[in-house]
Amino acid sequence: MFTKLLIANRGEIAIRIIRACRELGVRTVAVYSDADAQAPHVRAADEAVNIGPAPSTQSYLLGERIIEVAKRTGAQAIHPGYGFLSEREWFSRAVREAGLVFVGPPPEAIAALGSKTAARQLAIAAGVPVVPGTTEGLRDAAEAEAIAERYGYPVLLKAAAGGGGKGMRVVRAPSEMAGALDAARREAQNAFGDDTVYVEKYIVGPRHVEIQVIADTHGTVLSLGERECSVQRRHQKMIEEAPSVAVSPALRKRMGETAVAAARAAGYVNAGTCEFLLDQEGNFYFLEMNTRLQVEHPVTELVTGIDIVQWQIRIAAGEKLPFPADLTPRGWAIECRITSEDPSNGFLPSAGRIEYLHVPTGPGVRWDGGIETGSTVGLHYDPMLAKLIVWAATRDDAIARMHRALRELTVVGIETSREFHLRVLEDEEFRRGAIEIQWLERRLPSLVGAAAPESQVTLAAVAAALLADRDRGMRRAAPVNGSGTQAPATTPWELAARRDALRP
Repeated sequence: MFTKLLIANRGEIAIRIIRACRELGVRTVAVYSDADAQAPHVRAADEAVNIGPAPSTQSYLLGERIIEVAKRTGAQAIHPGYGFLSEREWFSRAVREAGLVFVGPPPEAIAALGSKTAARQLAIAAGVPVVPGTTEGLRDAAEAEAIAERYGYPVLLKAAAGGGGKGMRVVRAPSEMAGALDAARREAQNAFGDDTVYVEKYIVGPRHVEIQVIADTHGTVLSLGERECSVQRRHQKMIEEAPSVAVSPALRKRMGETAVAAARAAGYVNAGTCEFLLDQEGNFYFLEMNTRLQVEHPVTELVTGIDIVQWQIRIAAGEKLPFPADLTPRGWAIECRITSEDPSNGFLPSAGRIEYLHVPTGPGVRWDGGIETGSTVGLHYDPMLAKLIVWAATRDDAIARMHRALRELTVVGIETSREFHLRVLEDEEFRRGAIEIQWLERRLPSLVGAAAPESQVTLAAVAAALLADRDRGMRRAAPVNGSGTQAPATTPWELAARRDALRP
């Protein structure tokens, strides 16, 4: 096992990796930008090194600088988390060439699967079913229109590199093709530095179901079961579950075997995820393989009992997987992504200082967060603040537990997606599991337009009163610090103590 590991990431995933390392007895090195100097992950690590200004292009995306920090601090391995450098083949290769260990797949596997078109070619060669479409980038709109006529409209334009819905456009008629192709190319170039776009048949009403795979360096490749990821807005996942109501044990076995075959064909090592579309007849089609840890990995951890992050590190250190090939999910897990967005205002990002944070607890509740009271939320990075995950014996029980946990969650100072998640969980179609990847877009007007529950209105009023009281207390009683400025109070209890001290 390594003695020291550097985490090339920030926020909740950096803290998640630090916790895994601490249980393994591995010391950690955090890196941070100027904007993250006071971030929780910086204090949680054993060491922390500043790597540059707030923009990620000047800090978290500087692979050479991160490798230099790893060597200088004596770290033997680098864990990239997700996002940033996690799926960059050149970074994985550079880490290896520097004599360090990349906690993830080898660069050859990232290269084979990093391009969606290359991954489709590999999948087809391995006998894995794929959505009908091209395996090479489009030359121009005329070629795209000819292909679309062959498959039939609607079709989907997709960026060959990257993910997260960037560079994707649904085209429903020939007259839309030229404009959609130009827009998809521009977005792909801006997001990934690669404007290659290909076309697929657009399957109406499918579910997005993915299979978690994990592979060691000794030839073992396992499926850890499926995750239901159909609750999406603009191709961005918002709520994930494990298992899926649409997947029977027999279908789980077939999908798992298919995912394992794709991973083996690519020479895959470490944790990865095969994403599939599952149509209404039970047919599934390979979309792509994410060559990294997924945001939603906790739901798989909770239903399998396997710490995926720890096993990423163990595999990178050369350990063998000890698990059976026929894992069966136990119970039900749901994850809600808590983001700094305002759903009632078009999901616009919300920035500011978190004046007060109360995290839910209780049986079966897990909080993977990168924020705390006093944290400043800016606009430099992804809006995801934390993940709230629950486990229960059944899906109905898990929904009830998540609803309870969301009601306990309190974030004062910025807008979040909390109330939106509450409304989704109260939706009758969601409760029945009658969802697919277009479901949320169809239901969105009613979900964001509903009035906040009375209890939430009351909570908001109480929070506003606390903030107003805090401001009054600061003006009346805040002491002066060494720089001559007022030191703000941070909790209602501190404010109360100050007011008591002022009473005659």
